[in-house]
Amino acid sequence: MFDYWQVQSEKLLFPEIEWSKPEQKSQAGKILIVGGGAGNFRSLALAYDTAHKIGAGQVRVLAPESLRKTLKVEKNTDVTFAPSNASGGFSSEALAELKAGEAWADLILFIGDTNKNSETAILFEKFLLETTKPTVLTRDAIDILLNSFGELLLNQNLTIIASFAQLQKIFQAVFYPKVLTFSMRLPQLVENLHKFSLTFPSQIITFHAESLIAAKTGTVFSIPANSPVAKGRISPIRIWNGEIPTKIAVWQMWNSQKTAEAAITGVVSAWFFQP
Repeated sequence: MFDYWQVQSEKLLFPEIEWSKPEQKSQAGKILIVGGGAGNFRSLALAYDTAHKIGAGQVRVLAPESLRKTLKVEKNTDVTFAPSNASGGFSSEALAELKAGEAWADLILFIGDTNKNSETAILFEKFLLETTKPTVLTRDAIDILLNSFGELLLNQNLTIIASFAQLQKIFQAVFYPKVLTFSMRLPQLVENLHKFSLTFPSQIITFHAESLIAAKTGTVFSIPANSPVAKGRISPIRIWNGEIPTKIAVWQMWNSQKTAEAAITGVVSAWFFQP
C-alpha cells in the first residue's frame, strides 16, 4: 500500500480526536448551515438536528425567504431568511445575510437543496472566493458551482464532499489530466486523489468501492463501509441525505488543524450514531 494512504478499519487511527469533543457547550463551536430553496428543506432540517445531537455549541440556519411560510419558524431565532429570487433560491441580495452569518460562525456548511439557479451560483461563488472561514460544500450545492472549481479548489479552508459522479465532473471542469471511471479500483482512485490534492489545497471527500475516502495535501485516508470500526455507520444514503457531511463539518470545526483526520474519525464516532 502507498505510504501516503492510511486505512481506518480495525480501530480508529486517531482516537485522540474522538476524545477531543468539547465538554462545555460554550466551547463547542458555532456552525451556520446554508441551503434550501423552492420548497426543498429536508436537508436543512436533518443537518440542524444532526449538528445538535453531535454536540455543536450553537447551530443556525440560513434559508431563502421563499421557505418562510413552509418552515413556519418565525419564533426560532436559529433560523434566518435571506432574500430569494423568482425561482425560490437565494438572490444576489442575500450576500449581506451570508456575510453576517460568516462573522458569527466558526464553520459554514452549504448543505444543498439549492436548485440549479444561476443567480444562486454566482452568489455562492462570490462568497466562497472571499471567505477565509472553514467551509464545507456538499450535495447539489456542488452541482451549481461546477464552472467555478478552477478557483474554488485553491481555497485551503474548503472541504468538498462529493459523489463519485460529481468528482468526475470536478476533474473534467479543471481539465485535470486523469479520467475517473466507476470501474477503477480503490488504489487507483487513491493515487489520483493523492496527486490531485497535491495540486489543489481544498480537501476532497468521496465514496467509491464501498469506502469513504478523504484526501488533503497529498495524504489519503479511507474507511471501508463494512469494516469493524464503521459498524454500519457509513452508507451512501447517509452521505447524500446530508447526515454524514454534517457530522464531518462539526468534527472539523473542533479540529481545524487536522480536518482530514477529523473527518474520518468523526464519521464513525460513537458520540452520535443515528440508527
